[in-house]
Amino acid sequence: QETRSNEESTDESEEDESEEEPKLKYERLSNGVTEILQKDAASCMTVHEKFLALGTHYGKVYLLDVQGNITQKFDVSPVKINQISLDESGEHMGVCSEDGKVQVFGLYSAEEFHETFDCPIKIVAVHPHFVRSHFKQFVTGGKKLLLYERGWMNRWKPSVLHEGEGNIRNVKWRGHLIAWANNMGVKILDMISKQRITNVPRDDISLRPDMYPCSLCWKDNLTLIIGWGNSVKICSVKERHASEMRDLPNRYVEIVFQFDTEFYISGLAPICDQLVILSYVKEISEKTEVECCARPRLDIVQPLPESCEEISSDALTVRGFQENECRDYHLEYSEGESLFYIISPRDVVVAKERDQDDHIDWLLEKKKYEEALMAAEISQKTIKKHKILDIGLAYINHLVEKGEYDLAARKCQKILGKNTELWEFEVYKFKEIGQLKSISRYLPRRDPVLKPLIYEMVLHEFLESDYEGFATLIKEWPGDLYNNTIIVQAVVDHLKKDPQNRTLLRTLAELYTYDQRYGRALEIYLTLRHKDVFQLIHKHNLFSSIRDKIVLLMDFDSEKAVDMLLDNEDKISIDRVVEELENRPELQHVYLHKLFKRDHHKGQRYHEKQISLYAEYDRPNLLPFLRDSTHCPLEKALEICQQRNFVEETVYLLSRMGNSRSALKMIMEELQDVDKAIEFAKEQDDGELWEDLILYSIDKPPFITGLLNNIGTHVDPILLIHRIKEGMEIPNLRDSLVKILQDYNLQILLREGCKKILVADSLSLLKKMHRTQMKGVLVDEENICESCLSPILPSDASKSFSVVVFHCRHMFHRECLPVSNTVSSVQFCNICSAKHRGPGSAVLEMKK
Repeated sequence: QETRSNEESTDESEEDESEEEPKLKYERLSNGVTEILQKDAASCMTVHEKFLALGTHYGKVYLLDVQGNITQKFDVSPVKINQISLDESGEHMGVCSEDGKVQVFGLYSAEEFHETFDCPIKIVAVHPHFVRSHFKQFVTGGKKLLLYERGWMNRWKPSVLHEGEGNIRNVKWRGHLIAWANNMGVKILDMISKQRITNVPRDDISLRPDMYPCSLCWKDNLTLIIGWGNSVKICSVKERHASEMRDLPNRYVEIVFQFDTEFYISGLAPICDQLVILSYVKEISEKTEVECCARPRLDIVQPLPESCEEISSDALTVRGFQENECRDYHLEYSEGESLFYIISPRDVVVAKERDQDDHIDWLLEKKKYEEALMAAEISQKTIKKHKILDIGLAYINHLVEKGEYDLAARKCQKILGKNTELWEFEVYKFKEIGQLKSISRYLPRRDPVLKPLIYEMVLHEFLESDYEGFATLIKEWPGDLYNNTIIVQAVVDHLKKDPQNRTLLRTLAELYTYDQRYGRALEIYLTLRHKDVFQLIHKHNLFSSIRDKIVLLMDFDSEKAVDMLLDNEDKISIDRVVEELENRPELQHVYLHKLFKRDHHKGQRYHEKQISLYAEYDRPNLLPFLRDSTHCPLEKALEICQQRNFVEETVYLLSRMGNSRSALKMIMEELQDVDKAIEFAKEQDDGELWEDLILYSIDKPPFITGLLNNIGTHVDPILLIHRIKEGMEIPNLRDSLVKILQDYNLQILLREGCKKILVADSLSLLKKMHRTQMKGVLVDEENICESCLSPILPSDASKSFSVVVFHCRHMFHRECLPVSNTVSSVQFCNICSAKHRGPGSAVLEMKK
């Protein structure tokens, strides 16, 4: 089993086939490490940001770079190295071994300390700032926890920090705090006050501390993480309030998180606000049903106050895991780079946080190409391993393999962009699998433009199997994408097999249009009666080509054709259109009717012809035409109307020609419509017509009723009533007489109402005039006498003066006013009287 384990080639953990992406990636530390572990076994390792320090069971210490290459080797002891400690600068190293030897020395200086104890030394920890002269301190742990300090004459002075609770098995020094674990629990010492500030007892005392050692890790200067057995505690060092001190240490420890895990803990490390836990796992063999060692697990958990949430969990394939115990595994980490080192006797595995390249790798592995492409686009400046184009091409191939041809073709637009070579390559690939139709809708048409052969290849594919699709492409694609002549010839060849195919004919017309062969295109459109024919004529100004095709246009759509011909009268004259339609009078009528509605005078030379056309094809519009036309020959119109017995039109023409009596007679005899006869008489307003109407109606009781009901406001009803014969039965006579009386009464009431309104208005105006005449008139220095033209007011206000002011605002000095020759004492303004503006009586005479 061990041999097979050593020969495993994979450097990554075996992950479950789940859809959840792992948080870490793994690789074995190889190169020099592989050589070391082939002959020796790893016992401990310490990680610095610049290098790694590996201790072995044969008492060797190796300095390694991050790739695992050996940079330096130290022969420390012939037995197992228990611990290696480095200061923060990485310039000083402390090493202890199973034979009791302790060495602290400078890697780049001659400074060195040697000590040999009579018992195994499990732990050594140098001061984090050992490089500074006043911090030359380190601690060792065996049966006692000893602090060594360099004093006077460079002598090292030891002092006991703790003893009596079994072997010291782990020490972690951070800042001014030292945490250590013995058989009883975990203690923390404050190096400033030299006081022990806490004791955290271990939970499961049944576990052998040498087989299941305590794992310690400082997350920061005040947060300690403790893992022992299957229990995890996160402790926070806090300052005690001054009022609480008394004889207590000035610091205390509070356990902020505490939870249990499923397996035994071999190592701990922080990652942001989460924890990385290396677990030792035992399981029951399915074959032998005996408990055996399983692969260790590296879990990322989110601590909660009394539990934890598992973020990820990976089983690690390390060499020789079947023989390892919990104490054989160690977890070290590099804070700055989030690198985690899993150390076992025969293997060193490095766990790294997965970057965006790894995320994309995982997505591609899971065939989540869409998400991989999106992730690459978002992080295109940071990814190093992947290219957006490569991912996109892989995505297109994946879709093609799945048979999602349309989606693959659609993605080409985004992925291939303006790369014409890739576009052409993909088109040929789609051709090989018989899916040119799928990619046709997404081919670029502008910026970039592919070779004409590509577009022609697609068009030929459609022409062979899908005429409608071919027609759509021809309509959507600009005509300069392909060789128009080649495609026209291909369409003509297909039309030989199916000459009446409307789709091909329509498409051929569009191709002729692209090729500026408008005459041929127009012929096809007219043959097909296609709606685009008018658009084609307008767009390309083809009016000269349609001079002999007017009948075809009118047959196709007379409304549009007439509108087009009338809108372009300057290009195709009215006379030419009428001449072309000579043999189609019904179309000629449509054209001339529209022309007449637009302008009553433009087609005046055809008004005589239009009489017959209206009479034949559109009698409802004949009478309006006769009324509106001023160029229509009335005699000709009367002749046609009489021939066709058009009574209404004949009546109108007779009245217009002055023969009102004949018109009235025709209404009475032909139409026998008394209401229309009365209406006609009202329009003519001729007493003789009323007389004729009464005479005609006198022996027809229904006509008399109609006259009685309508005659009252135009003719004196007595004229009619006196002529009614004695004993004639007249329908509804009583009602008719009542109506006449009511009409008369209504006229009387209207006159009285008008009289009252007139009197009230006169009185109102009289009062208004009186109020106006009673108002004062402003006279100042600017006013002049209308006779002598000098100022109306004297310059010396003390002198006496007399002024006359009329209602018309003309002013005179009394002495300048002409003497009136009238007997009346009322004076009038001479100026207004002379201009016939009406008299103005004096309103004010001023004297002083």
